[in-house]
Amino acid sequence: MKIGILQTGHAPDEIRPELGDYADLFEKLLQGNGFSFQTYNVVDMEFPAQITDSDGWLITGSRHGTYEDLPFIPPLEALIRDIYAAGIPMVGICFGHQIIAQALGGKVMKFDGGWAVGRQTYDWNGQSVSLNAWHQDQVVTRPTDATTCASNAFCENAALIYGQRAFTVQAHPEFDAAFISGLATHRGPGVVPDDQLAQAHATLTEPTDNAHLARQIARFFKERELA
Repeated sequence: MKIGILQTGHAPDEIRPELGDYADLFEKLLQGNGFSFQTYNVVDMEFPAQITDSDGWLITGSRHGTYEDLPFIPPLEALIRDIYAAGIPMVGICFGHQIIAQALGGKVMKFDGGWAVGRQTYDWNGQSVSLNAWHQDQVVTRPTDATTCASNAFCENAALIYGQRAFTVQAHPEFDAAFISGLATHRGPGVVPDDQLAQAHATLTEPTDNAHLARQIARFFKERELA
């Protein structure tokens, strides 16, 4: 099964040579599932020729906001709507989670409550799931087709399922401790409050459920359902 990765941003220059870019993180996360991958740097206006170029589509995170006036956002929203209408399975992470919701009629905004960075724990249909997060924007109104399957006190719509068509997650199952440390060092200072950066560093050694989410994503691509 071929997965097209729609890359909507780039990892910091300081850590990219060692840790890879966003698409590399997803290839590593999903390895062992029989997938092949092709990356399209949509943030740089590199788009697939047609939606059938891949059997499934994955939209990455980004430092940009979905509401920003950037050239790649309108054509990406149009592409999302086409993929959705065709029933090709689609997964979105962080910015990907937000842009899918926005393209399908939901609302995204900069959250008044501030940032979530580092390890966060969510109620996932009654199960406790911990993942690394890095966001201030949130889906505040979900599309009519979407059902919330994970949340916590800070983020109401932490994961959404759109029937058999799309599965999206606000947190980052592709981010390990080293990547969060790199973001906290190179993108956090002066942007994220110091106490939250300190807390993110303090929880780097605590376990996350990245492998669980990898299984969920792989199953959704293959079977159009979650485990």
